[in-house]
Amino acid sequence: MLKFIVRRFFIMIPQLFLVSILVFALAKAMPGDALTGKQLDPNADPERIAELREQLGLNDPMHIQYIRWIKHVAQGDWGTSYTHKIKVTDVIGDRIWNTVYLALAIFIITYFIAIPLGIISGRWNDTWADNLITGYSYLGFATPTFIFALIMLFFFGFTLDLFPTGGSVDPKTDPGTIDYVLSKIEHLLLPALSGALISTVGIIQYLRSEIIDTKIKDYVKTARSKGIPESKVYFRHILRNSFLPIAAFLGYEITGLVAGSIILETIFSYPGIGQLFVTSISLRDFSVVTALILMTSFATLLGTLLSDIILSVVDPRIRIE
Repeated sequence: MLKFIVRRFFIMIPQLFLVSILVFALAKAMPGDALTGKQLDPNADPERIAELREQLGLNDPMHIQYIRWIKHVAQGDWGTSYTHKIKVTDVIGDRIWNTVYLALAIFIITYFIAIPLGIISGRWNDTWADNLITGYSYLGFATPTFIFALIMLFFFGFTLDLFPTGGSVDPKTDPGTIDYVLSKIEHLLLPALSGALISTVGIIQYLRSEIIDTKIKDYVKTARSKGIPESKVYFRHILRNSFLPIAAFLGYEITGLVAGSIILETIFSYPGIGQLFVTSISLRDFSVVTALILMTSFATLLGTLLSDIILSVVDPRIRIE
């Protein structure tokens, strides 16, 4: 297992290198640059803008700009945000924990809802309970995330006024106090519930299908023929094997939550890296855009590795050498 992990980390290095080239090329292929917006100001001096563009190296060939950028990245220097006038690491650092909290809350709520519903739907399939759960799943599959989030925001945020409709904390509260923590949770709940209720549908269907398929396996029939109680058959034989695909996709689920935060953070005006990504693209702040995409790519590779490790732990028959 240790050899496998080390080998995968070394494989990730060229993968990240190729991703960095693609990300940088796509960012530079976008129209305009960080100084383009200043040209819309009638008081802006074109000569000053041209001078700034030369100082920032924006006139250099793309391969020269990439080499200079990747050298700085390797040293932990992601550059300076043209919009915020501070280091990219500081810009991202101010927001990344909001995204982490949101992704973690969605992850916990998703599995808290999906696993019981998937077990009920699979164990008692073709009953009224299964039909209700399956109907909910189909409705979730058919509803785009942004539509569902807008409905949640309008109904629970504006109509019922049960949750805040923007921000991550009440600015009137002082950091480190109980009121501050409660305010963070209050602002987190609505976007987390919106993301979780949509994320559950895939897990419910995966678990339901696996339980139904596992119930007719030969080793399950053998266990029942030996007189083993039905509850033990389900927990020891059916559920254990039915959780394998869920475990296999666990790492992908985590990275998907971080990447999918773009929609939720934009709709709920939640200040995380998803909202920062959209804002940076509109402002052509390429330093922030490239850093966020590269970080997300690295998280995706780690999620893939985590999925393989979890799968090998859950199923002792699998050995990754």
